[in-house]
Amino acid sequence: PKIIIEPGRVLVANTGLLVMRVISNKKSGRKNFIVADGGMNDIMRPSIYGAYHEILPVNIFPEREKSVYDIVGPICESGDVLAKKRRMRNVYAGELLALRSAGAYGYSMSSNYNLRARPAEVMVDGDKAVLIRAREDIRKLI
Repeated sequence: PKIIIEPGRVLVANTGLLVMRVISNKKSGRKNFIVADGGMNDIMRPSIYGAYHEILPVNIFPEREKSVYDIVGPICESGDVLAKKRRMRNVYAGELLALRSAGAYGYSMSSNYNLRARPAEVMVDGDKAVLIRAREDIRKLI
């Protein structure tokens, strides 16, 4: 007999990060938004389950003030929400955010919704980083 196992979230979730670039900051009424280039097509869990993923700036600027943000993706879809009411140091366009615990089901649940290419995957081992899957070329999907 052949045994096939699925490692499951408990074993692999913390092995992955989704690194996203901040596209813009917006304010609507009393709400502050960070718009990132990663969205619900890259990691579905927050949108479909309301799953909590810690999101942190890659570079920390301790002198910056903190604000409360909703962190959203670039898709024109009300469900493209990665996090709500997160208090964090201010970040600006071009800076990077890391969404933690993305090692389980991130890529396998990702899609090309709204003509979005799936992200690249990089494996890091100590001080070595190897591209194991290139970012999709959206032109090859059309």
